[in-house]
Amino acid sequence: MSRAFQSAAYPALRLRRTRASAWSRSLHAEHRIGPQDFIWPLFVTEGSGVEEPISSLPGVSRWSVDGIVARAKEARDAGIPCLALFPNTQADRRSDDGREALNPDNLMCRAIRAIKDAVPDIGILTDVALDPYTVHGQDGLLDDSGYVVNDATVEVLIGQSLNQAAAGADIIAPSDMMDGRVGAIRAALEQDGHHNVQIMAYAAKYASAFYGPFRDAVGSRGLLKGDKKNYQMDPANGAEALREVALDLAEGADSVMVKPGLPYLDIVARVKDAFDVPVFAYQVSGEYAMIEASAAAGAGDRDALVLETLMAFKRAGCSGVLTYHALHAARLING
Repeated sequence: MSRAFQSAAYPALRLRRTRASAWSRSLHAEHRIGPQDFIWPLFVTEGSGVEEPISSLPGVSRWSVDGIVARAKEARDAGIPCLALFPNTQADRRSDDGREALNPDNLMCRAIRAIKDAVPDIGILTDVALDPYTVHGQDGLLDDSGYVVNDATVEVLIGQSLNQAAAGADIIAPSDMMDGRVGAIRAALEQDGHHNVQIMAYAAKYASAFYGPFRDAVGSRGLLKGDKKNYQMDPANGAEALREVALDLAEGADSVMVKPGLPYLDIVARVKDAFDVPVFAYQVSGEYAMIEASAAAGAGDRDALVLETLMAFKRAGCSGVLTYHALHAARLING
């Protein structure tokens, strides 16, 4: 029988019947969201007892390691299964080659170890790219013309991944968009005995205008020389995203990510339909800031906007969402 077949027509069939009461709407809901669907991105900074509010991300702060541990406990108590960590590296630790990424005692590694000591049952996802560590704000190494070179960058990313895995990272998430990096990182993790460390590939990461507040958070906006269009994807392209995903899966990615989120729900749906693998989306800083600005202006109810947008990700096919609203949304859902 065709799925399009209708056994009845109006008035015998009234689709509003099942929407008439709250219990019935709940019973017939096709998708549900819960704290288990969220990954909470957090920004780490130096010091002790430090909280630095980020002006372009109202309600979001950078935290020193002790504060990050406290946030991890909040996440666990709210039922959020995983945190995503991003460091705000001090200026004197940035360099052309991003070598601080390889320091086993860098800010990221210290935060990983502290969380695992205090909250061992929560997952930790770590960003793999050099932009938090370079003086030029690019995700990789530059040649004399300022072009981000691929293969030499991948070699550094391998070392960065092993460094984070040794510190206790559960998911390595390469966000750099270099060709071949997933396969190289997977081989290195296997060789080093990190057989259960997952790779969530930023498989379709677009050169987007929605990243501005994030760059403020990690301290790279004022440093960025040029743009990232020669390695991040063109927003005009959709079929290319499927090619990127296919390559990353073939190289050993356990899951894939689409970034940004809401403007690219069509990509999420196409990836899910084409590959039927775990697909995640990053509701990026610009998306978060728009919701907060809309609510502050009285243009919409904040709680409703948060939950509706998160439901949109699930409807499009996401297994989970990286969102700065994770804790707030979890508390709304938990009541």
